[in-house]
Amino acid sequence: MPGDGARERGNLMPEVMFAGPDGRLEGRYHHSGEPNAPLALVLHPHPLHGGTMNNRITYAMYRSFEKMGFSVMRYNSRGVGRSQGRYDGGIGEISDAAAALDWMQAVNPNAGALWIAGYSFGAFVGMQLLMRRPEITGWISVAPPAAHYDFGFLAPCPCGGLMIAGGKDDLAPEPAIHKLVDKLNTQKNVQVDYRIFADADHIFAKQADQVVEALEDHVTTKMARRTMALAAD
Repeated sequence: MPGDGARERGNLMPEVMFAGPDGRLEGRYHHSGEPNAPLALVLHPHPLHGGTMNNRITYAMYRSFEKMGFSVMRYNSRGVGRSQGRYDGGIGEISDAAAALDWMQAVNPNAGALWIAGYSFGAFVGMQLLMRRPEITGWISVAPPAAHYDFGFLAPCPCGGLMIAGGKDDLAPEPAIHKLVDKLNTQKNVQVDYRIFADADHIFAKQADQVVEALEDHVTTKMARRTMALAAD
């Protein structure tokens, strides 16, 4: 599982500490200058395998949402970095994600949309959160561990999103992700934008730019469609 750190490279990113279910949680939050800007929450890989909010892909997605004008947060789940508590097998980590979302929504009560983006274990946590929060309007799942976790809870999945797989990923094998995508695409009103990076393994060491390009393409397209649909109502 990935855990390589990305530094802020001199960019000042506001640190936040907010109340979680098992103690205070540490995050980085960018507040958009746009009124009623959309929100995005970015979730890191498995904490027992080096996953933190500074993971390279997690950080890249955070900066991508920032660039698109979102108010965006990434944070350390319980027991990671300066976040209090201990790893809880995924259950507590889903509650941590909900607490992070609560904090952002309290700061942005009139946000125009809400997205979640998760990488590896973070993708599993993000999809669990999706089923609990009907206000989520879009999602990004990079290398979801479909061979290790049962994603059968996505029934029905409330909305479509972007799923990315690496063709050489041994930890989140592409065939298992492909099977999940096929199952989701049979559901009514759900369309998954599925992209495979043939040369990528689980770290996506040379594909961070491709992940960002795919994310921005998917999000801008879906946001434009949503704006048109709202204008037509």
